[in-house]
Amino acid sequence: MTQQAATARIDARQMLNKVPEVTIWFWVIKILCTTVGESFADWINMTLGVGLVNTAVLFTVVFGAVLTVQMTLRQYVPVAYWLTVVVVSVTGTLYTDILTDQLGVPLWISTTVFSLLLAAVFAIWYARERTLSIHTIVTVPREAFYWLAVLVTFALGTAAGDWTLELTGWGPGKSVLLPLGLIGIVTIVWRLGANEVLTFWLAYILTRPLGANIGDWFATPSSEKGLGIGTFVTSIIFLGAILVTVVYLSISRTDVIENREARPTGQFVRPERQRALTAVLVTVALGTVGLLAWANQQPHTSSLEAEGPAPSCSGSPVNQDQATQRVASTFPADSVHNYRTITQDTLQLIDSGDQSGAASRVTDLETAWDDDQASLQQMDCQTWTYVDQQIDPVLSAVRASNPDKAHEEAALNALLATLG
Repeated sequence: MTQQAATARIDARQMLNKVPEVTIWFWVIKILCTTVGESFADWINMTLGVGLVNTAVLFTVVFGAVLTVQMTLRQYVPVAYWLTVVVVSVTGTLYTDILTDQLGVPLWISTTVFSLLLAAVFAIWYARERTLSIHTIVTVPREAFYWLAVLVTFALGTAAGDWTLELTGWGPGKSVLLPLGLIGIVTIVWRLGANEVLTFWLAYILTRPLGANIGDWFATPSSEKGLGIGTFVTSIIFLGAILVTVVYLSISRTDVIENREARPTGQFVRPERQRALTAVLVTVALGTVGLLAWANQQPHTSSLEAEGPAPSCSGSPVNQDQATQRVASTFPADSVHNYRTITQDTLQLIDSGDQSGAASRVTDLETAWDDDQASLQQMDCQTWTYVDQQIDPVLSAVRASNPDKAHEEAALNALLATLG
């Protein structure tokens, strides 16, 4: 061995591998982390009233701190590694939410942009390091590329998952099935000899919408086919499960890659088989697109299935005058009066300069509207949809980190006009 070759080997083995072995425990804890990313971000932003932008800034700082600790370590340490994953899951989720809720960027654009950004990260990573395998995260540059890719996958998974729900209107239970089924297919294809790096990153992306949908299922009220646990309790449950799993891994070291050398990736699989299995993955992707396109064409009764016969929204959308008349004639007078009172109270608080009071009061509107969703949809789905589309801008305007008074008043007055 020449001196130059020996030096190269030493440089490539500066650290033990900084990420865990991909075992069943890896995927279990990854899904737990993504569930926390969804529920904990919602709890801080909505329940505590911190605001979307402020929450994102907070977690960006925390992410920078925990990543600094993780990057200074010389080997994989379960506590540091998985703490970083938990924080990056929250941070990536918040970045997508800001684009969608704060800046109004359509989810299909966010999904496309993050897909292109992830492709660019992989291209630069491969051009520099000649590998994307997580079994070779033994240098600082490779680890930096790895965490950048992880951050983008969380943002992409959030956008793609939310876009899927927007297209289909699937409920909290049904929405779990698609990413779960796709992960199952990716696992089978991997077992048959598909490219390990490709299948790993596909599964990594898909666990994000899977974990988020599980979190929504836990947090959604029982009246809307969820478990009714709430975002805070859901976060505590899954954080506890993560803690128990990390303690187990720290003691057992079952996920530690002991060998410093890079483990060979797919070298014994014939190239023609890998190409055929890649074609299978492409076919599944096209089939998924077709499924979503078909689901988007179906009547969207609700993202959460109500008790009894499902309401139909297959008729023509209503306009402002129709919505006002049908709210008065179809919806319970007591409920409409309650919505109108809360809306008027919120408007008065804004006019008096009490923004925090307005944000608190508008939460009452959100709660009352969500509680009545199932019954109102069955009465008149089109009118419910029209009003729901007016309530969302009200919530966004009043809860904005830098609220615009004119924007708030316009949204509230538009809602009042519909409520009569």
